[in-house]
Amino acid sequence: MDEATVVITGGTGGLGSAVADAFCARGATVVIGAREATAVAAMVETLQDRHPEATVEGLRTDVRDEFDCERLLETASRTGAAGVDVVVACAGVYHGDAGATPTDEEPYSRFDDHWRTNARGVFATVTEALPHLNDEARILLPTGAIARAAKPGYGSYAMSKAAGEAVVRGFAADTDHVVGCLEPGQLATALTDNRGRDPSSVAEMFVWAATDCDPSTLDGGIVDLKTWKQATR
Repeated sequence: MDEATVVITGGTGGLGSAVADAFCARGATVVIGAREATAVAAMVETLQDRHPEATVEGLRTDVRDEFDCERLLETASRTGAAGVDVVVACAGVYHGDAGATPTDEEPYSRFDDHWRTNARGVFATVTEALPHLNDEARILLPTGAIARAAKPGYGSYAMSKAAGEAVVRGFAADTDHVVGCLEPGQLATALTDNRGRDPSSVAEMFVWAATDCDPSTLDGGIVDLKTWKQATR
């Protein structure tokens, strides 16, 4: 992936930082965005130290703000060889304790921010990426079963994840780019109270999806952990 430029939102922790590390290891130019400028700077330094030959850039980015997304994608387009080849929309929030935010107790403020970040944020990320995408570019959204199979206690977070999947399907239907979801299973991140598998154990799934996954399977679809493991065994 020496000539590829990869943009990762939510790139300072959890799955986002693990995916950024995996792409850096493959020689890609990696541009990360996240809400906290100090965390972005620290992660860029960490990735550069781990991968001295890699090109790594970062920009404070709040995906709730489409102008932040626009600046991130414009920066990425200028940083690499030309244009953007991969976008991984990892930015996400979950307000409250996992599984303890039932729908009938949701305050409007929590509902609104779940939707602004996990659904509208995906829309803004993809929308602002479109002018910069190369012909074979791919856009990836991590998702989970909670978006499709309701469980007690996940309230508007689950709804926002379902909306994020719908955004992906819409772009897959209406553009010529490959836009799809990846379901890596429950990961040990801040969103899950650190319950689940290590994000680094599934980071290569995103590299595979960006390069070798059958586009007809990925585009508008949901590719799960089993599919990845079977394809790469």
